[in-house]
Amino acid sequence: MGGTRRRIVIVGAGPAGLSFARALADTPTEITLIERAPLAALAEPRFDGREIALTHRSERALRDLDAWSRIQAAQIHRLNRAEVLSGRARFAMRIDPGDDDARPLGHLVSNHHLRRALFESTAGRGNISLMAGRAVARVHAGRDGVTVVLADGAVIEADLLVAADSRFSAIRDQLGIGAEIRPVGKTMLVGRVSHAPCKAGVATEWFARHHTLAMLPLGVGLSSAVITLTPEAAEAFMAESGEAKARRIAAMTRGRWGAVALASDFHAYPLTTTFAHRFAAPRAVLIGDAAVGMHPVTAHGFNFGLAGAVRLAKLLASAEDVGDPRRLARYAAAHRAETWSLFQATRAIVGLFTDDRHPAMALRHAALRLGALPPVRMGLRALLMQQRDARAA
Repeated sequence: MGGTRRRIVIVGAGPAGLSFARALADTPTEITLIERAPLAALAEPRFDGREIALTHRSERALRDLDAWSRIQAAQIHRLNRAEVLSGRARFAMRIDPGDDDARPLGHLVSNHHLRRALFESTAGRGNISLMAGRAVARVHAGRDGVTVVLADGAVIEADLLVAADSRFSAIRDQLGIGAEIRPVGKTMLVGRVSHAPCKAGVATEWFARHHTLAMLPLGVGLSSAVITLTPEAAEAFMAESGEAKARRIAAMTRGRWGAVALASDFHAYPLTTTFAHRFAAPRAVLIGDAAVGMHPVTAHGFNFGLAGAVRLAKLLASAEDVGDPRRLARYAAAHRAETWSLFQATRAIVGLFTDDRHPAMALRHAALRLGALPPVRMGLRALLMQQRDARAA
């Protein structure tokens, strides 16, 4: 076929799907965004307990997407330093921006605030059609084009199919793309707690026997508690009263924050990591968690999803054919190169720091000491701050 081919259908209106659509809002591209959730859930997302640690690169991307200005200043929390502890050892590995950098490591913003801001910046754009509350029955993507059939029988034809429908992507499966899907065997519990005032902007993570706990700073006397437990222990925790949960968290912190009280409900998320075998196929591409579903310990899942969406949009912005296999291959290669090493490193970190056997505990104490050395600390700082911009190639 000749002529311009710039029709894109995106399945999934989460942060990655919305970011990709918004990045192409000012281009001559016809975009259809399909989302199973109803419109009200997109316009006013509910608090889900998750706090997102944003890197500097992600903040710049959100500004470019006209989303950052839609988040109230009181909803943005500085992350000045990170501390990591293991077991009962008093030594903590500290990561900060350095004496010559006045900026924080990054900022913490609630997931529902980010989703709302991205929705507001995308909704109403003339070249973007949002089909909310609609489910996809089946898809076909090949060299001649894309066909998407909805559950109600509606048919959409396009030149590129973008799967942005979670780490358990049904679209990825229909495209015949396999993935390395690994249940971690643990459940993440997230909720807000109030406590005595402490050092501003310091995130702390403990790797203790049988659980991990992170306290993420959300202002004076308020933190997000992120607890990782076995599924059985997580189920028991969720069944406890609010007072019992607060006492349990205070005991996990060893009284470091004083008395603890619940400031929100807790939410439970079984942990599974995903890495797709391929990020692109003929006239189809994966972004967000459909491509890479990270373990939350390195806090880069959202950041990688945003970076990938922006990278793909830059590659396609000037393309006459958005399904150009060369451009899709460039995206796939660049995104894999950026994410693979950290995905594997994260898996190794999780394996080491959740192994309660004595040899592993001794090794992780040594690893924390090694992390205090200036060269290692500088590398970890650069990783967390993620200062460089995503490249188009």
